[in-house]
Amino acid sequence: MTDITLNGAELAILNSRFEGVVRKMANTLLRTGRSGVLNRAKDFSCCIVTADCELLAAAESLPIHVLSGPDMMARSMKDFHPLLTRGDAFLHNSPYHGCSHPADLSLLVPVIDDDGVHRFTVVAKAHQADIGNSEPTTYMGNARDVYHEGALIFPAVQVQRDYQDIGDIIRMCEMRIRVPEQWRGDYLATVGAVRIGEKELMAMGRDVGWDKLDAFARQWFDYSEAAMIEALKALPDGTVSGSSTHDPFPGMPAEGVTITSHITIDTTDSRITVDLTDNPDCLPCGMNLSEACARTAAMIGVFNSVDHRVPKNAGAFRRINVQLRRGCIAGIPEHPFSCSAATTNIADRVANSVQVAIARLGQGAGMAEVGAVIAPSAGVISGVDVRNGKAFVNQIFLAFSGGAASPHADAWWTTAHVGNAGMCCIDGVELDELYQPILVKKRGFVTDSEGAGEYTGAPSTVVEFGPLMGAFDIGYGSDGHINEPKGVRGGQNGGRAEQWLNRNDGSVEQLPSCALVHVTAGDVITAISTGGGGYGHPVSRAPESVANDVREGYLTSERARTVYKVVLDAAGQCDRIETNRLRTDS
Repeated sequence: MTDITLNGAELAILNSRFEGVVRKMANTLLRTGRSGVLNRAKDFSCCIVTADCELLAAAESLPIHVLSGPDMMARSMKDFHPLLTRGDAFLHNSPYHGCSHPADLSLLVPVIDDDGVHRFTVVAKAHQADIGNSEPTTYMGNARDVYHEGALIFPAVQVQRDYQDIGDIIRMCEMRIRVPEQWRGDYLATVGAVRIGEKELMAMGRDVGWDKLDAFARQWFDYSEAAMIEALKALPDGTVSGSSTHDPFPGMPAEGVTITSHITIDTTDSRITVDLTDNPDCLPCGMNLSEACARTAAMIGVFNSVDHRVPKNAGAFRRINVQLRRGCIAGIPEHPFSCSAATTNIADRVANSVQVAIARLGQGAGMAEVGAVIAPSAGVISGVDVRNGKAFVNQIFLAFSGGAASPHADAWWTTAHVGNAGMCCIDGVELDELYQPILVKKRGFVTDSEGAGEYTGAPSTVVEFGPLMGAFDIGYGSDGHINEPKGVRGGQNGGRAEQWLNRNDGSVEQLPSCALVHVTAGDVITAISTGGGGYGHPVSRAPESVANDVREGYLTSERARTVYKVVLDAAGQCDRIETNRLRTDS
C-alpha cells in the first residue's frame, strides 16, 4: 500500500469527482427508465462501494436505499463469486442477503483495473413497478410469507458475463413480470447506469492513479468520522428510549406494532448506540424489515438529529452502533418471512422512534415524527388500458407530504416518508393521465392538518382520482389512520390518513388501510395522506408565519387564534396588540 497523503483541496476535488460519477449514473436511469416509478418519481439510487465493501459515495440517493445495504450486497457478491472479472454484472434484490426489499432490483458491477484488481463496486438500485408478486403490487403488506408474496428474488445472481446478458435470467424475468417490455426497458436503463459508473471510474483511475483513489477513500472516511465526532459532541449526553406505533394491518396484532428504540449517546467517546432488540418477533405479513432496512432506518433517525453537513459514508458510520436481533420484525429476518414493504412502514417507525427519543434529551435535539405511508395516492395501479388493449402496472406518486419539523425549521412538505427524505418526485397529473387510463379530479393540501408547533410539520394531502374508462386495481398500505405523526417538545401531532371510495351508484365505501381494491369507471377514490409532527410549542411560532399560512389557505383564522394564539385583522395581517394579549394570558 503506497503511503499517499492528500491535502484538503485534493480531498474536496476527488469527492466531487466521485459524486459526479454517481450523478451521471442517476441521470442515465432517469432519462432511460421506462416505468413512471423511475422516469417520473425517481425512486432509485446509485452509489459507489470500495473493494472492501464500504459505502464511499451516494449523491442524491434515497437514504433507505443506501446507508446500509450496498455494503452488504457487495459482500455477498464477493462471497458467492470469489473470482470477479471485468464485464461481470450481478442482479441482487434478496432482503436476506443485504438488499432492502425485493422490489428494489439492483445491479452490481465490479470495477476491475487493467491488472485484474477489483477496485470498486458500482451499484444501481431501481424500484420496480412489478417484480412478479402474486398480487400486482411491490408493497404486499398482507403477504403471509415469501411464497405468498411471490416476488422473483436474486441473491447476487450473475446476469452479465463479458458485458453480455445471460439470457436464462432475462427470460425468467420476462415470464414472471406482468409488463415484461416495461421491465426490460428498466433493466436496460439500470445496466446503462452501472456501465456508465464503471466507465467513469476506469477513466478516473487511469487519470489519477488507483493508489491515490485508495488513499482518498481512507482519508475521506477519516475526515467523515471526525465530522461525526464533532456532530455527536453537540448532542446531549445520556440514555433515552423512544417509540412509534404502526396501525394494525393484516398479519399484525389487533393493537398494531409498537417499535421501541433505546438510545445511548456518549459525548465523551463520541458514539451513539441504537438498540432495536427490544421489539416483536417477525410476523406473518410483508412488514418485516430486512437487515439492511433495520440498520439503515436507525441510522436515518441519527442523521436527522445531527449536523446535516456530516458526510453519509462508511467513515461516519464508524460512530454509530446499531444493535439488531435475529428473528425480529425490526432486526434480521429469517427466511421465509416476507420483507415486501421493508423500506417503508416499519422502517419509518424505527427512524421516528430514534429521532423522537433524541428530542427528549433536550431542546434543539432530535426531530418530530415524519408521517406514515402508503396512501392510495401513492399506490400501485394495474389493469388493461382499454384505449389500446395493453396491460399496465405502475406505482403512482400523485401526492404525499409527511415532513416533520426540526428544532430549527419547518418541515420539508414533500418528504413522502422518513426513508425517502424528499428525494422522490411528485408525478405530473397530465403524465399520469397519459400513461394510465386515470382521471385526477382534485389534488391539494388539507387545511388545518399540519403538526402545529414553533416549527410546523407538513399538512396532509388530498387526492381524488379514478378510472377514466374501464377499470384498474390499486394496491396500497396506508398507515397513520390511528397513530398520526407525533409532535415533540410541545409540538402537536400531524393529520391522520384516510381513504374512501365514492361508487358510481352514489354509495360511499370506507376503504381498509391495507388492500388491493378493484375500481371501475365512474368510481372515485379520495385519498388523504398523513401530515407531519410539529416541534416546539405553537405559541412560540412567529406570528407573521402564522398569518402567512392563513393567507395561503393552509390555516383557518380560528386555528390561528386557538392553537397559535395569533389574532388577525380584517386584512389578514397580524394584530400584534391582541396577539400579545392572548399569548400573555395563555
